[in-house]
Amino acid sequence: MGFTIALIVFSLLMMLLVLMHKGKGGGLSDMFGGGMQSSVGGSSVAERNLDRITVVVGLLWFACIVVLGLLMKINN
Repeated sequence: MGFTIALIVFSLLMMLLVLMHKGKGGGLSDMFGGGMQSSVGGSSVAERNLDRITVVVGLLWFACIVVLGLLMKINN
């Protein structure tokens, strides 16, 4: 149960973090990120930190999927 909740939380965080990234052109981040661009994409340090946070959350998300898969295999 705990890993399921963690997976939901990490999934929501991944969506938020990906949408916060500065777009390279024409994507969803450009559509929604117009107002957020000045606060998040202003400096390269903020972008690097956002990249690092996204990678860490992505790894945790992947680990939750692996653990849930193993738990399902053991229970069946």
